[in-house]
Amino acid sequence: MDEPVLLTGAGGHVGRTVFERLRDRYDWRLLYHSEPAEDPGVPYFTGEVQDHGDVRPAMEECGSVIHLAGDPRPEAPWSSVLTNNIDGTHTVYEVAVEMGVEKVVFASSNHAVGAAETDERTPEMYRTHDDFRLDGTEFPRPGNKYGISKATGEVIGRYFHDRHDIAVCNIRIGNLNENHPPVDYERGQAMWLSPRDCAHIHDRALQADYDFEIVYGISDNDRKYYSIERAKEVLGYEPRDNSAEWDGDEKVV
Repeated sequence: MDEPVLLTGAGGHVGRTVFERLRDRYDWRLLYHSEPAEDPGVPYFTGEVQDHGDVRPAMEECGSVIHLAGDPRPEAPWSSVLTNNIDGTHTVYEVAVEMGVEKVVFASSNHAVGAAETDERTPEMYRTHDDFRLDGTEFPRPGNKYGISKATGEVIGRYFHDRHDIAVCNIRIGNLNENHPPVDYERGQAMWLSPRDCAHIHDRALQADYDFEIVYGISDNDRKYYSIERAKEVLGYEPRDNSAEWDGDEKVV
């Protein structure tokens, strides 16, 4: 991939993980909400993701976008998710069309289907013997207003794909965590995404050919209620980590 890649939300947890681990693979452009503490060593911009004037210069000459920017708080109020998440995502897609961007990788979230964790299904759905799986074909069931904004972002991407033929991959990211979830934290074990697998799935989303996809971003955990089969099939995702085996050491095999 020769054209630059824009990473919005570069200062966030997922943004730092993706950039640090894929720094040498792409010609990056970074968009921060505010000035970073240190110079990242690649071209970067600051501004509001919902402001066309801030997004345009960052996206100039880019062929792909990883869109992570937004308010990440599950308890975020409507005013914030409306402005930062929904308006911001719409702006990113509008500018992408203006700039001729070919692909957008959107950071969706497990919160887009958070209400699927009903009392009738939990805690059994977090256990290895349970075969319940969400696979990305289900209707969104957000459990909070942040989840509404992520489900809306997926729909915005659907519109821009259908209307403007942009390739779109929505990754419903689980629980990115450098630390191993406690064994007795069943939900954490099921939703865990290692930093290495987080970078890898975004790398594959940039490289693979697809039209419009919704996939789940978790590691290959023994406990899981998200299917990662679509990510494997369409993206070529090959997760290397498992919450049941993780010891904090990224062994090279």
